[in-house]
Amino acid sequence: MGLLDGLLGGVVGAEVTHLVSAYIEHHGGVQGLVGQFEQQGLGPTIQSWIGNGPNQAITAEQLQKVISSDALVQLAAKFGINPQDLLQKIAQALPAAVDKLTPDGVIPKA
Repeated sequence: MGLLDGLLGGVVGAEVTHLVSAYIEHHGGVQGLVGQFEQQGLGPTIQSWIGNGPNQAITAEQLQKVISSDALVQLAAKFGINPQDLLQKIAQALPAAVDKLTPDGVIPKA
């Protein structure tokens, strides 16, 4: 998680940085996350974070479509918070995190 932590540190607080880093890594990096979002009909949302325009917001309910219940429970347990709180924190921080990880609209190679 070190590289992602370093990149995200200025975007969100330390606790949320770890949550978002774990979430992105769990999905195979930004490229894997894009695939998951596209499969759930949220491609335009994640593309807004990658592109140079404004970032579309995402709700915890929309995010729950992307992450499996098992993965959500595992990540929440790892960080000692309840799954709904985890979804809310990630939903708030993920757009800025993906934006920061994709400078000039370029997805980093895995």
